[in-house]
Amino acid sequence: MDQRRAMWAVDVLRGLLMGGFALAVAAGATRIGLLLALAFALTTLQTLFDNAATALLPAVVPRESLTSANARLMTGQEVVGRFVGGPVAPLLIGVGAALPFAVDAATYLIAAALVASLRTGSPPRPPAASGRTLRREIAEGIRALWGDRALRGLCLSVALANVGMGALIAELVVVVKDWLGAGDFGYVAVTTGYGAGTVLGGLLVGHVVAAVGGRFRTLLVVGLVQTAVLVVFGTVRALWPAALALALFGCAGTVWNVLETTLVQQRAPEAMLGRISSAFRTVSIAGTPAGALLGGAAAVAWGPNSPALVAAVLLGAGAVVLIPVVRGGEGTPSHSGKIPLPHS
Repeated sequence: MDQRRAMWAVDVLRGLLMGGFALAVAAGATRIGLLLALAFALTTLQTLFDNAATALLPAVVPRESLTSANARLMTGQEVVGRFVGGPVAPLLIGVGAALPFAVDAATYLIAAALVASLRTGSPPRPPAASGRTLRREIAEGIRALWGDRALRGLCLSVALANVGMGALIAELVVVVKDWLGAGDFGYVAVTTGYGAGTVLGGLLVGHVVAAVGGRFRTLLVVGLVQTAVLVVFGTVRALWPAALALALFGCAGTVWNVLETTLVQQRAPEAMLGRISSAFRTVSIAGTPAGALLGGAAAVAWGPNSPALVAAVLLGAGAVVLIPVVRGGEGTPSHSGKIPLPHS
């Protein structure tokens, strides 16, 4: 797959979908079914875009610059999405209900033009084989992922953590408003603190890795830090400690996400990076919906603060999964520096 072409094509399609929805809003023809269909389509397309972007970045920046490039991308997304898009959206709605969707459609089309303007070489591809199918290529990606001990451990760690994140996110409003009794202001304070922390994490990731020594070791430390702050968040019944805890949680989360993405990009063969990234993403996020159900059940059974503590247990378990990888020498690849391509 040509990742650049896939990215701009996805953005064009998203722009057209969002533009069509803007017209529907302007005409007063919106229905809940239409909104659900749009949300499903945009989420599916976002997954395709993210996989292609992960595979494209190594063709755009030098290998040694991937950590800083990923940090800048994630920090920029957080700043624009949370601190620019969030305040601007109500202003646009005040002008007209359809305007935010029209502006969003325009940004997708602008993004498509920017991606299309990139000049990259064609990625290496495995030799063509007869009978190749999408199912076979997906299976090859999963086998290649599972064949690398370090990536396998990282994927299992992220899968456990995402179950915990599902539990936390699903009940975050309940924790803040009901258990902390902080109301709307408290929820804004907590989520703003989290957003500020994610930006700070993107700025500090290089310094954190240098201080801890080694990327997998840093992931282990970050996972333990996130576990500890969730324990604080779920046991200290006061707004400002909770806001500070989630700010630190967001900071550590960005460090984790940057290193996770970079490790996948650097360890996978270029010809299989898209498939391995897709397999990693599918396995690691599959449990998030179950986590949301778990969080709801925990809140009913043990109280509104329990989802945070359940999340702490799961993130802690995810960190423990990384211990054998760290003890094995930071998950150093084989002498080739890459996991092998599957044989046709």
